[in-house]
Amino acid sequence: MGLFVKSAGSSAIAERMATPYVETTHIQSAREKEREDYLQSLRTRIHQQLVERLDVQNIRTLPLDVVRTETRVLIQELCDDEKGLINVYEQDRLVDEVMDETFGLGPLESLLKDSGVTDIMVNRWDRVYVERRGRLELTEVRFRDNTHLRQIIDRIVALVGRRIDEVSPMVDARLSDGSRVNAIIPPLALDGPALSIRRFGSKPMQLDDLVRHGAFPRALIEFLAAAVRARCNIIISGGTGSGKTTLLNCLSRFVPVNERVITLEDAAELQLQQPHVVRLETRPSNIEGRGEITQRDLVKNCLRMRPDRIIIGECRGGEALDMLQAMNTGHEGSMTTVHANTTKDALARLEVMVSMAGYDIPPGALRHQIASSVQLIVQVNRLTGGQRKVTRVTEIIGMDGENLAVQDLFAFEQAGVDTTGNATGQFISSGIRPVCATRIENRGLTLPPAMLKKGVMEVAA
Repeated sequence: MGLFVKSAGSSAIAERMATPYVETTHIQSAREKEREDYLQSLRTRIHQQLVERLDVQNIRTLPLDVVRTETRVLIQELCDDEKGLINVYEQDRLVDEVMDETFGLGPLESLLKDSGVTDIMVNRWDRVYVERRGRLELTEVRFRDNTHLRQIIDRIVALVGRRIDEVSPMVDARLSDGSRVNAIIPPLALDGPALSIRRFGSKPMQLDDLVRHGAFPRALIEFLAAAVRARCNIIISGGTGSGKTTLLNCLSRFVPVNERVITLEDAAELQLQQPHVVRLETRPSNIEGRGEITQRDLVKNCLRMRPDRIIIGECRGGEALDMLQAMNTGHEGSMTTVHANTTKDALARLEVMVSMAGYDIPPGALRHQIASSVQLIVQVNRLTGGQRKVTRVTEIIGMDGENLAVQDLFAFEQAGVDTTGNATGQFISSGIRPVCATRIENRGLTLPPAMLKKGVMEVAA
C-alpha cells in the first residue's frame, strides 16, 4: 500500500526532474523554427536568382518538360553554394519547392498531388485545411504571408482569363484538371485572402468506385442508366459537397455517343466522355460593369445550336424556367443539379428559381410545367462521417389537383452510427413500378429486377 503513497517532497522532486525535459523541448522547438526560417529565406533567394537567370523568351519556345528538366539542374547548381549549410534531404526539398513556386501553385502543389484530398480550404495564409475521406484536417502547409497567397490566387485567376481586385473581390475559376476554385479578398475577407478548391481530379470517378464505396446499389445505377438512355429528364439535388457534380458526370456517360450535348456552367467542371460535346461557360462583367454573360443567356443561345440534350452544371436562378421549357420542347434527356436537402425541397426551390425569371406564372401552371418536364429527382447527401450516398429517388407522376403528384422509388434509411463515426443503414426499394418504365421499355431497355422488388437492396449486387 505504501508504494502508492507520495512522500511530502515527491512533487517537488518530480518537478525538478521534468524541468530539463521541458527546457530541452523548448530549445528544440526554437532551433526547428530557426532552421525553417533559414530554409524559407534560402528558398526566396534561390527563387529570385532563378528568375534573374531564366531566359524567358527562350523558355516560351521549349517544351514544358524540357524547361522543367533544365530548371531543376539550374536550381541544384544554385543550391551547391549552400551545400555546407543544408543536407541532401533539405536540398531536394528546396528544389521541389522552388519548382512548385516557379511552375505551379507554390505550397498548394503538395496538396494537389495528393489523390486523397477532395477539398482544399485556405482560411488565411497560415491556416490551410483539407478534406480527406470526408473529414476536415488542419495541414502544415503555409504561405509566406498574405502577399504570397494573393500571388498564387492571381496566378490561378489569370490562367482562365478572370480577374480579382478591390473592384471585383470575388471570383470563380478552375484549374487545368477541372477542379473548381473560389477566391475572395479584402475588403470582403477580413483576415486576408481566402481560397477554396473543390477537387475533381484529371481522372473522373468511375461508377464501380462509387458502388464499392457504398454510394448506391448497382441495381439503382442500372435503373438510372436506363432512364438516361430513354431520355428522361433528371434533376440531381443535394447540399454543398454532397457529390452532385460527381453523380452528374457519371450519369452523363450513358448518353449515346451519336447525340449532340451542350453543357452550361459558371465554372467548367463537368468531364463528359462523349465525342459530340460543346462546353459553354458564363462570363463575369468587366471592370466597367459590362459584358456579363449569364447562364440564362447561354441557355437561350444554346437552343439555337441544335442540341439533343442540355446539361446545366447547376441551376441557381431564372435559367430554371428556360431549362424546363427546353426539357418540354424537344430536348428530352436533359439534366441539371440544384441545391436542396430533400427531393421535396428541390421541387420548392425549383418553383422559387422559376419565379426569379421575372414572370408572374400562376402556381398551378408552374407546377404543371414541372410535371410535364421533369421525370426523376435524385437526392444525394453527405452523411455523418463524410460518406456521400444517393439517399432518395423520387418520380414526378403528374398533378394532384393544384399540387405535384410524386412517388418515392428508392431510399436510404439510416440506422445509426458505427464505432468509426460513419453513418450506417440500408438501401430500400419501394417496389413500385415507375411510370417512366413504359418510356424505358419502349426504347428496348429493361428495368433491373431489384428495383421492382420491395425490400433491402444489396450494394454490390
